[in-house]
Amino acid sequence: MSSNHSALVAPSHISAIAPYQAGKPIEELAREFGIDPAEIVKLASNENPLGMPPSAQKAVTAAINGLGRYPDPAGFELKQALSDRYDVPQSWLTLGNGSNDILELVAMALLEPGTSCVYSQHAFVVYKLSTQARGARHIVVPAREYGHDLSAMLEAIDDTTRLVFIANPNNPTGTYLSNAALESFLAEVAKRHGTRVTVVLDEAYNEFLEPELRVDSIGLVKKYPNLLVSRSFSKAYGLAGLRVGFAVAQPVLTDLLNRVRQPFNVNSLAQAAAIAALKDQDFLARSFAVNRDGKKQLQNAFTQLGLKFVPSFANFVLVHVGDAARINLELLKRGVIVRPVAGDGLPEWLRVSIGLPEENQKFIDALTAILKTSHK
Repeated sequence: MSSNHSALVAPSHISAIAPYQAGKPIEELAREFGIDPAEIVKLASNENPLGMPPSAQKAVTAAINGLGRYPDPAGFELKQALSDRYDVPQSWLTLGNGSNDILELVAMALLEPGTSCVYSQHAFVVYKLSTQARGARHIVVPAREYGHDLSAMLEAIDDTTRLVFIANPNNPTGTYLSNAALESFLAEVAKRHGTRVTVVLDEAYNEFLEPELRVDSIGLVKKYPNLLVSRSFSKAYGLAGLRVGFAVAQPVLTDLLNRVRQPFNVNSLAQAAAIAALKDQDFLARSFAVNRDGKKQLQNAFTQLGLKFVPSFANFVLVHVGDAARINLELLKRGVIVRPVAGDGLPEWLRVSIGLPEENQKFIDALTAILKTSHK
């Protein structure tokens, strides 16, 4: 039977999107190579090797009985906890299904065809994806020493620009921008463009910074009405599987985000777990210490192996290995999952998340063996 229905047609900017590639799951590698899942080490997705805090597990268990009803669409209790912690009104807060959701909401609220977004080379791939999904134009500024070149990004802003993404620390390179550098940039954006250009400061890895290096981003939000700060509970707080993040911005921006936000975008269990994790300062301190020590372990090993790496301010290290595709495959065969970053314009590099000491050591031993074989 003939049909005169036309083929499915999607906007060209949607058809051109390359879907996000997440880190390989343990279960997938186990199936591919017949490896016992218990023997696999995953250092690919910047997850907290300590897992979910016991305090958050307890909160989730207590919240299970309420799952027959929708979550609080306003997230009042979580917003209250965040309001108390960061000394901002609840009207300055937006909750997201992970901080990834926050980035998408900002792009949805501000970008459209004919507008543009400025972001750095070697920055988080979601900046590209969220811009492309709105049919907006990419203005990609070349990186400087694998990080953001704020002076060049400032000059790249044009009359069509509505949004600038800045990651601090940056993923996947681990680089860092100081408070002084960021404030100078924000002051110049305000001077040249007023509030027409919104700056998003993505601080998903903020808690891994030494305390003296942490930017006073909340203070900057209070000073600049065109600044939005995005944070995550997926990393230091150990809640990656529950997907919860938040944004801090003045009400003119939060109002726009709430116009496009799904009404129940953060589920009940995520809200309960986030409240508990936010209050669990002991767990946060332990996460920081494990990461600090693991970072030294990996970077010392790379130095001993003669490998170039980017000194990291996050919970991963970017290391230059040459034939990254081959070395990644050899690591997989040995039950070690790391992250190739060819899609980020770094085809000879691997991003290695910081794990527990024994997980880091398994990776180091595997990489050492592979490199010795390569040199024969």
